[in-house]
Amino acid sequence: MSWPYDSMQLKVMDDNMLKVAVGEQGPQEEAGRLAKQEDILFKDVLSLQLDFQNILHIDNLWQFENLQKLQLNNNIIERIEGLENLTHLVWLDLSFNNIEAIEGLDTLVNLEDLSLSNNRISKIDSLDALVKLQVLSLGNNQIGNIMNVIYLRQFTCLQTLSLAGNPIAEAEDYKMFIYAYLPDLVYLDFRHIDEQAAKVAKIKHQYNIDELKHREAQMQAQLEDEQGQREKLAEHKLAFIEHLDGSFLFESLYAEDMEGNKLSYLPGVGEFLEAYKDKFVIICLNIFEYGLKQQEKRKIELDTFNECMQEAILENQEQGKLKVAKFEERHLQCLNAIREETELSNIEKKLIECSDDINELFNMLMMLEMQLVEQLEETINMFERNITDLVGLFVENVQSLMAQCRDLENHHHEKVLETAINYLEKILKGEMDKDLPDDVRALFVDKDTIVNAVGASHDIHLLKIDNREDELVTGINSWCTHLVDKIHKDEIMRNRKRVKEITQYIGHMQSELDNLECGDIID
Repeated sequence: MSWPYDSMQLKVMDDNMLKVAVGEQGPQEEAGRLAKQEDILFKDVLSLQLDFQNILHIDNLWQFENLQKLQLNNNIIERIEGLENLTHLVWLDLSFNNIEAIEGLDTLVNLEDLSLSNNRISKIDSLDALVKLQVLSLGNNQIGNIMNVIYLRQFTCLQTLSLAGNPIAEAEDYKMFIYAYLPDLVYLDFRHIDEQAAKVAKIKHQYNIDELKHREAQMQAQLEDEQGQREKLAEHKLAFIEHLDGSFLFESLYAEDMEGNKLSYLPGVGEFLEAYKDKFVIICLNIFEYGLKQQEKRKIELDTFNECMQEAILENQEQGKLKVAKFEERHLQCLNAIREETELSNIEKKLIECSDDINELFNMLMMLEMQLVEQLEETINMFERNITDLVGLFVENVQSLMAQCRDLENHHHEKVLETAINYLEKILKGEMDKDLPDDVRALFVDKDTIVNAVGASHDIHLLKIDNREDELVTGINSWCTHLVDKIHKDEIMRNRKRVKEITQYIGHMQSELDNLECGDIID
């Protein structure tokens, strides 16, 4: 459905419109008057009504970060946009607008009720993020393909659906199709679905539904497999050994090596290559397995460190709480004694005693904090030594294994070069007994050409090995450096926060004592 509009009457969703809307919908009487006198905080608004406003573009809603209900119905909106920050939205009404496509809803993961009725929508899609969707109103649109309804099978919470007024609703099998393909639906077009009708529909479409379920199961299995692979890759990246659990690195040696691929056509080189690959992959697997074990050791070391830090902090906090509790008990008694005292000299004496108690508490709490700082510093330094040693050992052993890869490459290079030169000599003697592709034959012009080709292939392989080693070593060292730096910075921030807490508490106690007027007490 299209809603005509007069450009002279268009309204812009600016701060003024939003403030007026919030003010009109806010509390009435005295509470509302006070709210209007103060600045309106959009982030505190939970519900917003903007219907019948001649709004063409959705804008300036980013401040309503906690909004749960939004009414934008009966406007002239053409696109769903500007809702990205409304992640807490539960209820959204965009009915009676000029919207042609469903879009812009990807961040609304908490949305339960969505109304898009009386628009110009022709396809149901782009709702994937709305996993909590329970009510979907799409009546009086231009949806013409009944198969499009199958898209809604993924929404397991969907109970209410409205499609009346669309071309698909005119189909003879409309209701039976929806009953069959959306079996968890409770209401269709605002009417309760009859259980018997639903059973009949299921039987009627049983064969097609079984096929669909089979395809959905296959797709789900594929998605789970892909998700599992992504999780494994993420785990391997944490250990800095991604793509070392197979032949990936070896295959990368030849991915851009044109000369090496040509030389593989020479008699005997194929056998050399297979033997080289088998040994190379074994070394990669050794690096991979070793990397996983070392990652587990680093994790245990880090977990143990965090536990020790937390235990020390909690123990220190308990000691501080006990001292504060004892102080507050004495302090309260002291204040009561001051209030009950009538002699000015005794009052002054007790005030000094209270002040001394406050200073003593300050010194005790600061002493506790100093002790904790020393304890944590020692723990951090020990952890830094341990984690650095673990990383150093890991790097040393990986470099040793990578050196074995280079040794294999050097050995393979020597054998290929020897084979190529022997083959060149046979060509020069006219003893070539095998036809070669033209681009391979072109390498055998003279000895320099073939030596350069074999050397270029060798250089590419060594560079790939060196780059992978550098990537691993740089990655693990950078991780270690950043981790230790963060731990030191976190401890500095913790110490500053604790000192501030102590200072503020002591300041409050002293201020309370200072405000105790002797004259008031005597009176």
